[in-house]
Amino acid sequence: MALRENRQVRLVTRPRGIPQGEHFSLVTEPAATPGKGEMLIANRYLSVDPAQRGWANDEGNYSAPVPLDTPMRALAVGEILESNVPEYRPGEHVYGWFGWQRYCVTAPESVLRRVVPSSLPLSANLSVLGMNGVTAYLAFHGLGDPKPGEHVLVSTAAGSVGSFVGQLAHIAGCRAVGLTSSDDKAAHAKARYGYQDMINYREATDLGAAIRAACPDGNDIFFDNTGGAIADAAIRTMRLRGRVIQCGTAANASWTPVPTGPRPEREILTRRLRWSGFIIFDHLAEFEAAAARLAELALAGKIVHDEEILPGLEHAPGAIAQLYRGENHGKLIIAVD
Repeated sequence: MALRENRQVRLVTRPRGIPQGEHFSLVTEPAATPGKGEMLIANRYLSVDPAQRGWANDEGNYSAPVPLDTPMRALAVGEILESNVPEYRPGEHVYGWFGWQRYCVTAPESVLRRVVPSSLPLSANLSVLGMNGVTAYLAFHGLGDPKPGEHVLVSTAAGSVGSFVGQLAHIAGCRAVGLTSSDDKAAHAKARYGYQDMINYREATDLGAAIRAACPDGNDIFFDNTGGAIADAAIRTMRLRGRVIQCGTAANASWTPVPTGPRPEREILTRRLRWSGFIIFDHLAEFEAAAARLAELALAGKIVHDEEILPGLEHAPGAIAQLYRGENHGKLIIAVD
């Protein structure tokens, strides 16, 4: 058998804030051989996610920092080439924690789910059927408790999670308004993702006034992926007994020192708001069922998914920074080969 060369994207220096290309290196070495209870997976597509900023930094987070000089932590979809695990067979495709690398030797604990063959592209398992789509589905329905006729506000509405939230709100019979960073993204999201109105927050001189103009009756649900000034403005447009879903904090480049801003506690009290945080790792038992439901919606043409696929591992080092600059259109994915 020919020697397999494993190309890896390793985290080599610890960033403060958003990881840049210089924090990573490309390394090539022979692929490992799977031992007892392990399998060899050839990654086909790698995920780029906002959460990778926190994993790369050495700050308090919901998961331990990525060790230096190891492949960047990432979700991926790949094909099993060799298996010493009876329940997994060569030729199957799986989705899980396989890292930014061409080959991964791992145990079943790293697998989140098997890929169910369908007419959807394999890369869809990193978007609509992956962490982004499942996060949108479980957070919106589980924490938002949407009801027909309610009003929904979504930050990063054209992004990999927000693009699904708008569509899920539309399916639930809600009126959805989104916030995004450019007129081009606003037009695209309104045409494709179920939003009835969009706001370019970078062009708004008074963001609170812009939200109130687009949402004159207030909002029942605020699905927030940014925090910061956007959250400060949005919280003051909530209706009585509204629900705030905190799914990300992309507006804050660093949490050291802890950023300060307007105090929301009076708004939470007087509006009787429910403000909940959502981390997908708390809901892994629900992942399979949510992905199956999203597959039904996608195959029925009720939900669309846009992907931007970067060709080759050499694009990985700068991909997280690209994501935070808002340059991607749809879910950002790296094709390994």
